[in-house]
Amino acid sequence: MNKLQQAIAMLHEVDSEAGRSGDRSRIHPAARLFVNVLFILLTVSFHKYNMMGLLSMGLYLLITGIWEELSFLKGLKRIRYILFLIALLGMANLFFDRNIIFQFGSMNITGGMISMATLFIKGVFTVYAAYFLLMETGIEGSCAALGSFGIPKGGVTVVLLTYRYLILLLKEVQRMLQAYQLRAPGQKGIHIRAWGSFVGLLLLRTMERGKDVYDSMLLRGYGGEGLWKEAGSRQISSGLSVVYAAAWTLALGALRVFPVFQIAGSLFG
Repeated sequence: MNKLQQAIAMLHEVDSEAGRSGDRSRIHPAARLFVNVLFILLTVSFHKYNMMGLLSMGLYLLITGIWEELSFLKGLKRIRYILFLIALLGMANLFFDRNIIFQFGSMNITGGMISMATLFIKGVFTVYAAYFLLMETGIEGSCAALGSFGIPKGGVTVVLLTYRYLILLLKEVQRMLQAYQLRAPGQKGIHIRAWGSFVGLLLLRTMERGKDVYDSMLLRGYGGEGLWKEAGSRQISSGLSVVYAAAWTLALGALRVFPVFQIAGSLFG
């Protein structure tokens, strides 16, 4: 199985697993979306040198992962390329921030090292939060949450269909690669002279295929909200959702204000 087939299989796997824990806990997707957005905003608001305070925000991910029975290792495997890109972006801080903050033995710890680590941790936390939200609610639940916050129906539909058409796009790429390899046996990859025509043909084929899918949706009575509206109303407890959002708002606010790890270290040290 090549990398393209692995990507298609992974998308199918994520789509089949997403939303299972949300159905068990009966919490409205809007409450989950609110808590995740609050978590991301508070996480990115930490100063670039405040690593210990930032690490305390990981308690939210730890508790959520255990409660919802989500695998951190499986998530790491699925988002590893995004984390690799974040690490590359953070390496630039090593060259722009060379001020020595403190010394660890004979090693000088610069501000660039700390800010690089802080940026990477922020990226890990925010990407994991988005991944957990998708696994908790599914794409339909996430779109239901966006709709409940007043996002225009057209924008929510774009988000949903973009996610759905990712598999369609990858399958079209797979078909075109197979056709190209049959016409150019023994050649590794696509020749540079064929890149432009390949991308253009991929765009045309994907648009044509997407139009066929959309027309079939209309023939089956698609009206705009039917794809996600039901996901926001299945086995939902309004009281539990309010308690969930309020409790995590207080907890995240406390994690942002108080240095939890330093306080715990002073108590048990």
